[in-house]
Amino acid sequence: MGTEPGPDGSGPPLLIACALGIERLALRGGLTGRGAARVLRTGMGPANAERAVLAACSAEPLRTAAVIASGFCAGLVPGMHPGDLVVADRTSAGGVVTPCTDAALLREAVARAVPGRTVHGGVLAGVDHVVRGPERALLEATGAIAVDMESAATLGSALRAGPRPVAAVRVVVDAPEHELVRIGTVRGGISAFRVLRAVLPAFHEWHRSSLLPRR
Repeated sequence: MGTEPGPDGSGPPLLIACALGIERLALRGGLTGRGAARVLRTGMGPANAERAVLAACSAEPLRTAAVIASGFCAGLVPGMHPGDLVVADRTSAGGVVTPCTDAALLREAVARAVPGRTVHGGVLAGVDHVVRGPERALLEATGAIAVDMESAATLGSALRAGPRPVAAVRVVVDAPEHELVRIGTVRGGISAFRVLRAVLPAFHEWHRSSLLPRR
């Protein structure tokens, strides 16, 4: 998908990074007719995300693009359900914490885009493998509410390439009481797929806000 100028005809575009083909399919479908955005499939894991996003954000036309890490995640807090959303206040991995830009604004926009869905805010942890059982509880004890493999690496590498707004929005497919057997079963998550596609207007609202002059 090509990249165009910002939604008002000027300013940097929006880059949405995800790992899986099924995530990219949902995100690209939701972008139809909604202006300047590019969806980048990085491949699974922090190393792939770091490499792909750093390369994309180090060259035109994405050198100053706003970046959102999106796709699916595992919830850590009891009571979370598949189809819930996580809008991160910050990501955390390996002791490195990356604050997200205008997280409260984005959380409100996401809630409007998918009424009836629960939207969680907090720390999104980054790991390099699928988390199960006891490890899930250990991550929750650090204060994280959800975990995935790419968001922290995506935001960190985007900022290494230059200052820009960054955010992370994930749809829960795996929760303490609804644990996946294997990552491939994400393909059966029709509800999560639809939620991911429906949330795209919120990304554009956040992006438009990021283009406004800061006081």
